[in-house]
Amino acid sequence: TSLLLMAGIMVTVGLCRRLTRRRLRSHQRLCTFLLEMFSTFQICACTNELCLLGNVEPKPHTSLTLTYGFTVLHGLTLTGSTCNPCGTLQPMWGGGISVKMGGLKIGAQFMAAVLARVFMHFIWSLEMAEPHFGALSQGCSNPMQTTETQAFCIELLFSVVFQLTILRVESVNSKYRVHLIALLITMLVYAGGNLTGAIFNPALAFSLHPNCFYDKFLSYSLVYWIAPSLGKFLILYVF
Repeated sequence: TSLLLMAGIMVTVGLCRRLTRRRLRSHQRLCTFLLEMFSTFQICACTNELCLLGNVEPKPHTSLTLTYGFTVLHGLTLTGSTCNPCGTLQPMWGGGISVKMGGLKIGAQFMAAVLARVFMHFIWSLEMAEPHFGALSQGCSNPMQTTETQAFCIELLFSVVFQLTILRVESVNSKYRVHLIALLITMLVYAGGNLTGAIFNPALAFSLHPNCFYDKFLSYSLVYWIAPSLGKFLILYVF
């Protein structure tokens, strides 16, 4: 049921993106906003569902396999979208897009994060699958299983590694690049998923753990917003 749900989300988002390109091609800002929102919604909604499958046996093989598979699918179906505020900073820094357009994309990403969380809460309330039972009563799932300093360093390091890899594989054929990025994300999740969740995406972190930001805003904003953004700026400054 969970796999069918995620497949349905991806098909629906694909149809929405195609319709947006056809009907709103002349309205550049609105088209860009909706494309970024739909794409980020897909990633946030699917990742919310994947988190519920983390305890499916055999562990961690099932969750890592699903992470790799759906990352490849996201890469193949969401071409042209960054779905990550840190990724939007690069063209803003280099002058590829204006500050206003960059802010529009980041706003779309965070709006999609909220909408994805609301949508998944509605789906979980229907209790269509066993993993959905009790999902709404979890509150803050507390992804940080280490000290705040260590969590900050882990998210900073993972962001640097991820963003550096993105820059280095730009010249690789797209059909191979998707698999390389998916493999890297899977390795990072395996290495640090039990410590911080290995998110390195501010919008995705907000969608996965909104209650945690409400309870401990300073700590979680430092680890899941400031650390990945700082990692991106380090990459931009050095390279």
